[in-house]
Amino acid sequence: MTETKSASVATAFAVAATLSCMVLGFIALYSSGIGLFDPKMHRAAGFALALIVGISVSQSKRTSNPSTSKNLSLINILIDFAMLIAGLWAIWSFYFVQTEMEEFLYDVTRADAWPALAGLIVFLELCRRLWGWGLFSVGALAVIYLLFGADMPGLLAHTGFSLTEVSEALWYNTNKGVFGSVTNIVLSTVFIFIIFGVLLEGTGAGDTLLKFAFLITGRTRGGPAHAAILASSLFGTMSGSTVANIVGTGTFTIPMIKKRGFSPTFAAGIEATASSGGQIMPPIMGAAALVMADLTGAGYLTVIVAALVPALFYYFSLFTAVTVEARRQGIEVRPVQIEDKITQVDWINSILFLGPIAVVIGSLIYGLSTSAAGFYAVIVLLVLSVINPDVRAEPMRLVRSFIKGSQSGATLLIAIAAIGILVGSLDSTGLGLKLANIIANIRGESLFSALFVAMIGALVLGMGMPTLPAYLIIILVMGPAIQALGISMLTAHMFVFYYGVASSLTPPVAIAAYAAAPIAGSNPLMTALMSFRLGMAKFIIPFIFAFYPTLLIVEEFYLIEFLWITARTCFCIWLFSSALSAYDRTKLSIPEVALRFVMAFACLVISPTVHLPAIVIGVFLILFDIRRSRIITQKEGATS
Repeated sequence: MTETKSASVATAFAVAATLSCMVLGFIALYSSGIGLFDPKMHRAAGFALALIVGISVSQSKRTSNPSTSKNLSLINILIDFAMLIAGLWAIWSFYFVQTEMEEFLYDVTRADAWPALAGLIVFLELCRRLWGWGLFSVGALAVIYLLFGADMPGLLAHTGFSLTEVSEALWYNTNKGVFGSVTNIVLSTVFIFIIFGVLLEGTGAGDTLLKFAFLITGRTRGGPAHAAILASSLFGTMSGSTVANIVGTGTFTIPMIKKRGFSPTFAAGIEATASSGGQIMPPIMGAAALVMADLTGAGYLTVIVAALVPALFYYFSLFTAVTVEARRQGIEVRPVQIEDKITQVDWINSILFLGPIAVVIGSLIYGLSTSAAGFYAVIVLLVLSVINPDVRAEPMRLVRSFIKGSQSGATLLIAIAAIGILVGSLDSTGLGLKLANIIANIRGESLFSALFVAMIGALVLGMGMPTLPAYLIIILVMGPAIQALGISMLTAHMFVFYYGVASSLTPPVAIAAYAAAPIAGSNPLMTALMSFRLGMAKFIIPFIFAFYPTLLIVEEFYLIEFLWITARTCFCIWLFSSALSAYDRTKLSIPEVALRFVMAFACLVISPTVHLPAIVIGVFLILFDIRRSRIITQKEGATS
């Protein structure tokens, strides 16, 4: 009987969540392309609907756990109802107080603090359920720091905040806190692009992208491994989720990579690195470009232009790593055997991703807002979707994709609540500026050492978190310190964003590797180490554009300098990738590996007295390896 009631309640929550997703999706469509909502109503409604969706999603996660007992299920249902009531009470209180503030001279009272505290607890608990302990800890520690930080030693101490002041900073505020500016960016701009990305997949654009990736790379030495890189770069820029990218492309590419002769660990590692890199690839960059454009004020087109060359460097490094690994394992060029050939339908379906992307870029060039570009891209995609026979046969897949996209946006809002709490805490206490001073003291006069400290901090802060929340946390904490070095705001944001993405590859957390390992049947820890090795370029590239901002094109662009550092970077990546594999055309000795590492980094030094000799030595090392390869080939030919 208890099981029946529990199932009925779960079903009721699921239905309510589906309806909430539909409403959220229509709100996103309306606000991005038709008309604006009252800001306080928009944010309050967004979080109220996200609350229902979040509780339902957490219930589905719980029911998938076979160890959950009947009694515990009943207790959990009661807790869920209590969370729903408390959360809606807190959201209503926010709306009421904001309305009073607009109409009268209203001060937040002690009575207002209790629903705010309830709201913070509810959303932090939901964050724990949906996103894990990492984000929960960030938000919880921010609240604790506001309440009790006055008693902390040294630079961490602040003047102290009462419960009422904490509620005003974290809840009843439209500039910072849960309902602050970050929430506004997500609701007004990011949400529509999340729906757009999921709809692209639902209309069949993802499958078509994968087929074209195999068509382009089928005759390369790496074959399906190169196809995985190309497909993941295109698919990942739309999905915004490393794990979703791995599941979407990896279930097909990883078995093909293994079949080609690569080890399971390498197959999983290259898929993990390629999937994580999709979020640094323009034009969409998993919605992070949209947030970056708003935070920096640089404009969306400026951000995607700045991101293009560094992203191409990263994927060049992955292509290089696959080529070197294929040589090392003796894998030759041969056609890839795949069941799905490029058909006339696939050529027609290519319009599904080319058309909407062109609409996004064209709308921005025309001068429309980013959210309007997303709105028109969704409309065009829905109109074009009828060209796919699968969509015509099953139109409900569009509805399911629309609901799925809204659900992704709703769960992201739960994460943004924790980010908003951090924003409110840092802004109220000035902790971010204090950390900037600490880093300034550590760095001394060295820009490199300061960036290195910022990199370590960014990797630690981003471990285990989705890219967008990781980027926001890192830029909030580390951003002021990096900008204090004299680096521009856009470069600073791009620097920390790369490490927000790279944190998904960094052991011991390495969530990208752990998602790919089961598909390949490889050891998760060894896969994490392989992903870390293959993705090493992602740790170097931010330093390059920090020292050579001309690579971002939009700042200090000088054509000769740009071409020269581009050539040096490509040469560095080849030396670096071959040194990591200890293989080029032939097996490299330990002294050769060491020399290649040193010359790779020396190629990037600003002074010509360092990088010119390094290039000469690097070229000599490559020519020496080519000559040795020819000698070995001649001996083998003579023997046969």
